[in-house]
Amino acid sequence: LWDRSLPAGFPRLPSAAAGSGPAGPCGRRAYAPPGERKRFYQNVSISQGEGGFEINLDHRKLKTPQAKLFTVPSEALAIAVATEWDSQKDTIKFYTMHLTTLCNTALDNPTQRNKTQLIRAAVKFLETDTLCYRVEEPPALAELQKNEWDPVVDWAEKRYNVTIGSSTSILGPNIPASTKETFISHLASYNMWALQGIEFVITQLKSLILSMGLIDRHITVEKAVLLSRLEEEYQIRRWGKVEWAHDYDLCELRARTAAGTLFVHLCSESSSVKHKLLQD
Repeated sequence: LWDRSLPAGFPRLPSAAAGSGPAGPCGRRAYAPPGERKRFYQNVSISQGEGGFEINLDHRKLKTPQAKLFTVPSEALAIAVATEWDSQKDTIKFYTMHLTTLCNTALDNPTQRNKTQLIRAAVKFLETDTLCYRVEEPPALAELQKNEWDPVVDWAEKRYNVTIGSSTSILGPNIPASTKETFISHLASYNMWALQGIEFVITQLKSLILSMGLIDRHITVEKAVLLSRLEEEYQIRRWGKVEWAHDYDLCELRARTAAGTLFVHLCSESSSVKHKLLQD
C-alpha cells in the first residue's frame, strides 16, 4: 500500500500549531490541533528507521511541533497516521487528524508528565465519573440511567474485583481507596503511549468506567458514546434537537473516541493482532 522509499527532510509545523489545549503542570498546555492549511504534498509513505516507523510527505520527513522526528512504535500505527495525511484533500484539516495529534503528544509530552502522573490523572476521573452520578427526577431518566448504566458498572466491578457504586448526591459516591489502587495497578501495565490514548478517551467520555469497557472491548464506540450522552439523548427525545448541531457533536465525539481507542490498541496490542489488522 505504501511506498517504502526513504525521502529526506520534512519542515516541521510551527510550534504555534500546537494550539491551546487544556493547561498542564507549570502552565504548559497539551497539544490541540491547529486549523487548516493548504495541502503541500502529493504522496504519503512510511519507512522504517532506527527509532521506529516514520511518515514521509513526498521527500520530507514529518516532525513534531517540537521538531522531533515523527516516529511511531508500530507499522500499524504508522499506516493509520499516514492514512490521515493521505485522506486530506486540497486543504489539510488538522482538527480531523486525531491520531497525528495523539502521536505528537506522546512524542513531545508537552505537559512534561511521567507515567505515574498520567495514571493518577486518569484514575482521578473516577471521582466524577458520569456513570456514578444519578438523578432522582424525572423518574423516566432515573430508570433509564439504572437500566443502561448499571450493567456497565456491574461489569467493571466484576472485571476488576472492585467496588464502585453510584449516588444521587451532588458529592457523588464514596470510591474506596482500594478501588483506586486497583485501577492504578491495572493502568501501570500500559506503556506511556497507550496511557496518553487512555486519558484522551476518558476526557471524551467523561468516564473511566466507560473508557475501560471500550478499551477492553466490552462495549463498542457507538455504545460508549451513547451511554456518555445518556441524559442529553433523553432530553433530545423529549424536546427535540437542533438538527445540524447535535448530529455534528455526536459525529465528532464518535470520531475522537474511536481514534483514541484505536491509538491505545495499536500502541499496546501483540504483534499478531497488529499483523491481523494490516491483513484486514
